[in-house]
Amino acid sequence: MCYAPRRTFWRSMGELSRIGVSIDSDLLRRFDSFIKNKGYENRSEAFRDLIRDRLVGSAVIAPKQAVVGSVTLIYDHHTRLLPEKLADLQHDSHAIVVSTLHVHLDHDRCLEVVVLRGESRDVQKLADRLISTKGVRHGRLVMSSPDTVSRHRHVHH
Repeated sequence: MCYAPRRTFWRSMGELSRIGVSIDSDLLRRFDSFIKNKGYENRSEAFRDLIRDRLVGSAVIAPKQAVVGSVTLIYDHHTRLLPEKLADLQHDSHAIVVSTLHVHLDHDRCLEVVVLRGESRDVQKLADRLISTKGVRHGRLVMSSPDTVSRHRHVHH
């Protein structure tokens, strides 16, 4: 883990506020196990990351919000014309497609990661079209807004 020196940490965080939270004991045990496995030093950092994540998720909903995103697709490349259809969709949206990574998982299956940058509505629309293309076995979009992500993250995963 990488931590900024203590003085920088306090300056970058601004004024700290303390809160109390009531949580079911079993849920808290599961959360503690989860954050330990993720490498968090304490609950506070994990809670801050969860809050940041929800705030970014809320910002991403705004249709004109500038976002970056990655669409991960797994598909059988033997599906008739599927690779061509996926490539055509990306070419049709070339203004928001930043890069594509293609990996051959085995003889039949491929993994493709498409990196996108643009307005939330355009990124979501292209991701939906890619994921819903016949023959895609699994797909997921992850978006984030560069404008709302804190620049002072202290835990690196």
